[in-house]
Amino acid sequence: MRILILHRISDKLVRYADGIDHMAHDVTYVGTADRLAMLPSGLRCTLIERPGTGDTAAEVLAAVAGLSPFDLVIALSEFDLIAGAQVRAALDVPGDREADILPSRDKVVMKSAVAAAGLRVPRFLSLTEALDAESCELPWAGETVLKPLDGAASQDVHVYPTPAAALDTIRDRGVPEGTERAGFEIEEFVTGPIIHVDGLLIDGKAVAIQASRYVGTCLGYVDGTPLGSVQIELTPELSQWTMDCLAAVGITTSLFHLEGIETAEGLVFLEVGARFGGADVVDTFELATGLHLPSRFLQMITGGTDAGVELRPDDAGSRYGWFVWPGHQLGGEFCRIDGERVFRESSLAHRWIQRSKSEPIKTQLSYSDADVPLAGIVGPADSAELDRFLRDVFSFVRVELADSKELSHAQPTH
Repeated sequence: MRILILHRISDKLVRYADGIDHMAHDVTYVGTADRLAMLPSGLRCTLIERPGTGDTAAEVLAAVAGLSPFDLVIALSEFDLIAGAQVRAALDVPGDREADILPSRDKVVMKSAVAAAGLRVPRFLSLTEALDAESCELPWAGETVLKPLDGAASQDVHVYPTPAAALDTIRDRGVPEGTERAGFEIEEFVTGPIIHVDGLLIDGKAVAIQASRYVGTCLGYVDGTPLGSVQIELTPELSQWTMDCLAAVGITTSLFHLEGIETAEGLVFLEVGARFGGADVVDTFELATGLHLPSRFLQMITGGTDAGVELRPDDAGSRYGWFVWPGHQLGGEFCRIDGERVFRESSLAHRWIQRSKSEPIKTQLSYSDADVPLAGIVGPADSAELDRFLRDVFSFVRVELADSKELSHAQPTH
């Protein structure tokens, strides 16, 4: 099989060699120079660099022009799903087209499909529709959220006290710089704990599913507060809700990351992506189930294995969680961390990654362990114990910008 991969995600996370038999298949990776450098050396494959400055699909098509036809096009990053579909269409390769991807990328198309399936979603309108209507005609009152249609990691998401306040502010100040009003939606703010459900489907059948509940929120993380999640029981009701949501948006053979809001009246759909979850979702999933999501998915779509998947049975006392501490709001590249020792030395600290005062952090938003001041995995334990542990970490640990005096002592001298 000739396989084309739109390569963006680190091989450390995907494990391409575990998922694809590179001796049996001819594999071509197209990516920017820094992304290609993350692939292991010695892998039997073709590497083609693209500039990374223009349209992804156009750059990939230019990179492979004149090559023999491909049998499969793979795009694992949420930022490449649409581009992957466009490349398939242009090269006449079987697989999802853009119309198939939109219900798991465009939040208006997504929620419309889920609502049409009879599942509860936040009441919503495209921003264009909302601005054309009078605020008093909008079908909800109270807190209102502005979101990009294809946004990720809660970037450019804003919450306003009422629909009228949202629309008045947008009319006065516009949407975030560099974007168009047509690229946004507004929706009612539904209050409640947020869960995420992750897993793998093949031909509409679940290979593996794991449910978790957030500690903190993705929106709070953007504003500078830590975020984590702990694995919880996948009840029959939650499992059925998950399958109903996936069917509604047409996800049948894919990894998935689904989010919902727990309310007194039941679950409310929030969003879904045809991808694996970020932060340390993949690692905690593997710890709990024995299955590594990205590589197993690649195995199954490239014919690497026909064997059934043997998952570890769910054990209430053997669940895991992850946490990540943002650094993008600190205002500098170096930080000071205090109050963490008792937690770092706890038996629940399965993995603890902490920057020293002399190690720079990324000043842009990131969920990667390598970029942030503090991150880790906790467990094994039951859900309640993990939840308490993370809340204590978030309450007592302090991450602050290191001052120049501290840095002068921390930096090596020459």
